[in-house]
Parts: sequence; C-alpha cells; structure tokens
Amino acid sequence: MEQGHAYEGFRTEVKPALVSKLDEFHLLGYDSVTVIELWDFLTKKKWRKTKEEIHLYEIIEDILAVKVSDFISFATIESYKTAEFSLNDEDELKELLK
Repeated sequence: MEQGHAYEGFRTEVKPALVSKLDEFHLLGYDSVTVIELWDFLTKKKWRKTKEEIHLYEIIEDILAVKVSDFISFATIESYKTAEFSLNDEDELKELLK
C-alpha cells in the first residue's frame, strides 16, 4: 500500500501559496489547473527526493518557483502514461482511423 508523501503535513499550511500560484496560471490562460494537480506535480516531480529537515519557507519557495512550462510538460507526460487506448489493439486503431 502506498503511503502519503513526506510533505503531506504541510499541505493545509501552504494552501494560500498553492492558490496564489494557480491565480498566476489563470492569468496566463491555464484555467483548468487545480490545486490537486499542482500538488501532484510538486510531490511527483519537484519533491521526488525529500529532505528530513525541511522548513515551511522552503516548501512555499518551491511552490512559488513552479514554472508553467514545467507543469505543462509534466501534465503531458502523465497523460501519455494514463492513456486509455493503445495502438496495439487493432479494434481501437480502426476506430481512430474512421
């Protein structure tokens, strides 16, 4: 069973920073990004390697430093990983080519 991320305890404390970053994304035209997706990016990409002794200000700094391009690249790769179809399935390939 998968355990939560080491920084999960900070999630409620840093929510204002997450919302602030999402506001920035929205100003740049990326309206569909959610807090959950941003947190997912941070835990899977930015914080893959955790520090034992991390301070709140370091986590907030990481959140505010997220670039839209980094997030979009991550989201694109994640969507390819979870694609619901495969070109190996002949029926699905025929459906795509209709």
